[in-house]
Amino acid sequence: MHSETEILIIGGGLAGLTAALHLNKLGLTVILIEKDAYPHHKVCGEYISNEVLPYFEWLGLSIENLEPTFISDLLFTSLSDKSMQTKLPLGGFGLSRYTIDHYLYTELIKRNIRVIHERVLQINFANDQFTVATANSTYAAPYVIGAYGKRSAIDVKLNRKFIHKQSPYLAVKAHYQADYPNHVVSLHNFEGGYCGVSKVENDRLNICYLANYESFKKHKNMLSYQENILYKNIHLKNIFENAESLFETPLTISQISFEAKEPVDQHILMIGDTAGLIHPLCGNGMAMAIHSAKIVSTLLEQVIKGKITSRSVLEQHYTTAWNREFKTRLKMGRLLAALLKNNKLESFAMNALNKMPFLLNQIIKQTHGKPITIPQ
Repeated sequence: MHSETEILIIGGGLAGLTAALHLNKLGLTVILIEKDAYPHHKVCGEYISNEVLPYFEWLGLSIENLEPTFISDLLFTSLSDKSMQTKLPLGGFGLSRYTIDHYLYTELIKRNIRVIHERVLQINFANDQFTVATANSTYAAPYVIGAYGKRSAIDVKLNRKFIHKQSPYLAVKAHYQADYPNHVVSLHNFEGGYCGVSKVENDRLNICYLANYESFKKHKNMLSYQENILYKNIHLKNIFENAESLFETPLTISQISFEAKEPVDQHILMIGDTAGLIHPLCGNGMAMAIHSAKIVSTLLEQVIKGKITSRSVLEQHYTTAWNREFKTRLKMGRLLAALLKNNKLESFAMNALNKMPFLLNQIIKQTHGKPITIPQ
């Protein structure tokens, strides 16, 4: 079967689903291809900054109906048993990917946006047109948005630069039942990694940590790793020992790369984690994914209206806009991760922050954006 559309989106995570809703609101024809069925869990910190709320309202989305947990404070703890807590400038909310992705998907279906549940096998670009092949069909479109996540076989096929570099990281996530303050998202440093903890809907506690793979594989199983490495942070030890897992087994993902990526690659407009992955300790990857969908959709509207007259100009505008909004955040994430790896530097930083607590708010501002403005 062969289908044609104005815009094809590969990947149905937060970024891809949001872009589909935005483009559909503009009256454009969209096909979204996502290999997995909804709902499903994903490895994710599941905290979203309130910067997305004006944009969601414009899209006609009612997040409050999903009963998110409202978050106002950030708690940071170090391996040396020091801690700091501060108000988040904008605040945020906790929602599982299981719930929010499924909600956005149901909105696509309500709005008659076509969703194809197949795996993309090939992407070709010739004569100013894309042809995308799955096992059962081919799809043609003048524009393709890449929203397929952190790492994919598609990256291998596209021969993207970052895919050839081994990454030392893996991530682990599960939901728990535990007594934990609803209004706090906490970040806990441990040897070789860090862990995010916060409530999502239905009073569930999401615990997601990034670990060094070489350290991880030295232990016979995940529980042994947690007890011997994570528990050295007394705050994490207390959380885990008083929490009951709601998953049969935690979700894991390996080869997580924080290498710089290109927001446009072989004429594909990349959004969300496909364009660049911020270190989880910055706690703002979900909002960035949503914001990138808004940026690319606004520029594609200008193409359709004739305000952008060539593909090269579109790609230049998107690269500039993406870098302006996110490049500094990604650099700050890499810098913080490098700092926290070093015990001496971590101790020095915690002492400085305790003496000058306003610095923590400045760091938060460097990794979070302003409320997303409504398209005019």
